[in-house]
Amino acid sequence: MKIVKRDGRIVDYDADKIRIAIHKANNDVSEEDGASDAQINKIIKYIESLKKKRLLVEDIQDIIEKKLVELNKYELSKAYMLYRYERELIRRANTTDESILTLIKNSNKEVMEENSNKNALVAATQRDLIAGEVSKDLTKRILLPEKISEAHEEGILHFHDADYFLQPIFNCCLINIEDMLDNGTVMNGKLIESPKGFQVACTVLTQIIAAVASSQYGGQSVNIKHLGKYLKKSEDKFRNVLNEKYKDKFTKKEIEELVKDRLKEELTAGVQTIQYQINTLMTTNGQAPFVTIFMYLDENDAYIDYTAMIIEEILNQRYIGIKNEKGVYITPAFPKLIYVLDENNSLNGGKYDYITKLAVKCSSKRLYPDYISAKKMRENYEGNVFSPMGCRSFLSPYKDENGNYKFEGRFNQGVVSINLPQIAILAEGDEKKFFELLDERLDLCYEALMCRHHALLGTLSNVSPIHWQYGAIARLQKNEPIDKYLKNGYSTISLGYIGIYEMTKLMKGVSHTDPVGKEFAIKVMKTLRARCDKWKKETGIAFGLYGTPAESLCYRFARIDKERFGNIKDVTDKGYYTNSYHVDVREEIDAFKKLEFESEFQNISSGGAISYVEIPNMQNNLEALEDLVKFIYNNIQYAEFNTKSDYCHVCGYDGEIIINDNLEWECPNCHNKDKSKMNVTRRTCGYLGENFWNVGKTKEIKARVMHL
Repeated sequence: MKIVKRDGRIVDYDADKIRIAIHKANNDVSEEDGASDAQINKIIKYIESLKKKRLLVEDIQDIIEKKLVELNKYELSKAYMLYRYERELIRRANTTDESILTLIKNSNKEVMEENSNKNALVAATQRDLIAGEVSKDLTKRILLPEKISEAHEEGILHFHDADYFLQPIFNCCLINIEDMLDNGTVMNGKLIESPKGFQVACTVLTQIIAAVASSQYGGQSVNIKHLGKYLKKSEDKFRNVLNEKYKDKFTKKEIEELVKDRLKEELTAGVQTIQYQINTLMTTNGQAPFVTIFMYLDENDAYIDYTAMIIEEILNQRYIGIKNEKGVYITPAFPKLIYVLDENNSLNGGKYDYITKLAVKCSSKRLYPDYISAKKMRENYEGNVFSPMGCRSFLSPYKDENGNYKFEGRFNQGVVSINLPQIAILAEGDEKKFFELLDERLDLCYEALMCRHHALLGTLSNVSPIHWQYGAIARLQKNEPIDKYLKNGYSTISLGYIGIYEMTKLMKGVSHTDPVGKEFAIKVMKTLRARCDKWKKETGIAFGLYGTPAESLCYRFARIDKERFGNIKDVTDKGYYTNSYHVDVREEIDAFKKLEFESEFQNISSGGAISYVEIPNMQNNLEALEDLVKFIYNNIQYAEFNTKSDYCHVCGYDGEIIINDNLEWECPNCHNKDKSKMNVTRRTCGYLGENFWNVGKTKEIKARVMHL
């Protein structure tokens, strides 16, 4: 049977849509007045018994109302009629009024908490969020096909960044910072020439970062090694000046000591510029630039020793932190740091092991940097090592016209994520039905992703000169279309996924860490990957399978499914789904086994994947952390450490809350013991809400936010 939609499109009949509609009407009446599952199935069987080749969607709704009356469900029939009427109003009317007004009144929690990097209370951020609500409304009602909008609302998929879809801007990128620094760039109509020294290069870098962040909606990454040559330029400049001025007064050794001192001052000042500029600049979307610094000691880098000096200084300054308004040192949110482990620094006697030890020390206090294994990455990406984009998604390997691999100056067009647990709920343990539903929903995801692609086609370089005309991505002429960068694998587009654990639990009754569950989970992952590879072959667009697409999505999908299907043990009852392939936080598994297990999923998820391990009392566990770093290098591509990160609202202390001799939580800075004035955040999701305090009887007490 085919269904004729209101806009004339013809789609396959889907009994599940009837169930959803009646269940939603059920929510508005008493349990006694609601329809049971058996009664709903009876209505569905009647509709199917008509054996019509085609039915108008309005005809189906008329039948439902009539059948509810026949079942003496008068109140439910009224509720369904009201639901039907409201859906019609939503289709036809502007839907932004309430969301914008509640945003201004600071009561729109969903919008305000969607991005933990934004302060939704300040006017500049609210202006961006208001524009986002308008974009979401137009996207939902006009820009997207109705079936994609409906799939998003029903939690079948998530159409990411609808709040920016109205504009022809992409998701995230790797800035071609080498080109922009070496060949100059233009900002606000002013020429910025190639810097003559390190500190100026750092200033220009931060200005580029701010300009780029203002014209895209995702993260960006910069490879810090491109500053190495500018540190060398400063050194040469200092040496020339000092030799010219003091060659007759000081020995060569003394001059070199002066050069070293001047260079150290320049290095410290330049890195401070990066740290403070990024944390104090405000982009047009009302937040600090979402930027990642990629720290890679590449043996092919002609300035590797200068790069090592820069990385060491970055880590030293991050370890100290930045003072907040109360003068307390805190961990800055940006720039995020990624440190690459290779043969020369993997704590196996390498030349730069001392920097890795500093990185571990920094992680123990500030949680950053994250770690990438160059060894494992080369296995997964045709021998290449490169940064993920700020949002942790990875590009696919691409060769330019000269046959050289190229990563910097490339970008991601957009993301759509699929809700895997919902498919498993509907499949009811039937594997054949599961893969049939998965196949149908992947087709929907493909259509949604192509909406992303088509929205960018025809965009002119004028839309963002910093990206398209002045080097961040390209050096196009004014009014030149960007289309060639959307095709032939130059840019990527991502299929995200949520809930491998819950999906496996529903289908196999066990976690995906169990051999039976793992076999099924890997089969699903390979299906997702195969579909991405198929789309790439058919379109020439580099489709990537992307793990950890968005922490907030774990809660959105779970909330939708709980409203629709009720409490399901170990699935919807938790209030969240696990992100991508991650092991559920409640499973008893040590850090090494967790990383080893999850590594098998990372190489399938080539469009992006990161794994977390939680370490208690990190500052007292440096040896254990170093062992983990060695393990990461040999076993997994991308990982980070996580622990509880405490915050005292009395004094602003941002460190580890101690447990005193009376087994009370106590701020070591101001000795506050009031739990209500201390916050526990989790880096896994960035949750900042109410705390659940799990008080035990030993000093190994752990605090967990209530939804984890």
